[in-house]
Amino acid sequence: MSLIAIIDYGMGNLRSVSQALHHVAPDATIEVTSDRQSILNAERVVFPGQGAARDCMRALQQHELIDVVLEAARSKPFLGICMGMQVLMEHSEENDGVDCLGIYAGGVHQFANVIQQNENATPSTERLKIPQMGWNQIVYKTDHPLWQGIPSGSRFYFVHSYYVQPDDDSLITGETEYGIAYASAIARDNVFAIQAHPEKSADDGLQLLKNFTTWNGML
Repeated sequence: MSLIAIIDYGMGNLRSVSQALHHVAPDATIEVTSDRQSILNAERVVFPGQGAARDCMRALQQHELIDVVLEAARSKPFLGICMGMQVLMEHSEENDGVDCLGIYAGGVHQFANVIQQNENATPSTERLKIPQMGWNQIVYKTDHPLWQGIPSGSRFYFVHSYYVQPDDDSLITGETEYGIAYASAIARDNVFAIQAHPEKSADDGLQLLKNFTTWNGML
């Protein structure tokens, strides 16, 4: 029986993610936990999050989970959600700068800044609300097992004011338009991370979570 650990560091839609995983994998054991050994013993790990990068990094440090997250991201199928995607990067420009986990080279940038500076901005672009809150499309840049059964261009639910910009474009497996085209999903080896909330994204989000519950961490 599969054991899936949802990392509990005091932030994120833990109940919603847990319920969605129970729905798509009723035979799996789903454990919401901050226990390092339980996380390392799990076959798959989900790293959810919401709120601010600084708060996320502080909470991970307080729960002594930074090294556990890094090890899980190195060693087993790993799904980052929302803030759990952003802090995989090196740095966020939030609040004058926050050092993140640094698993991937690149930064996290504020929509408001880039939309204001975009010389190609249109009146519709200038009226975009920050945060992006609601449904938007993800267009695939690469094939991935977690996209199985979900057409490119499907709509997912987003809530965020910052976006990820990896240094290496080959990390990007999904892209979304919101004033600019930005990386809304990244993937490499055993890690897949998505800016949207699959647990709130109806059938397509549930399909992505279901795909994760059987994914072996290989492309």
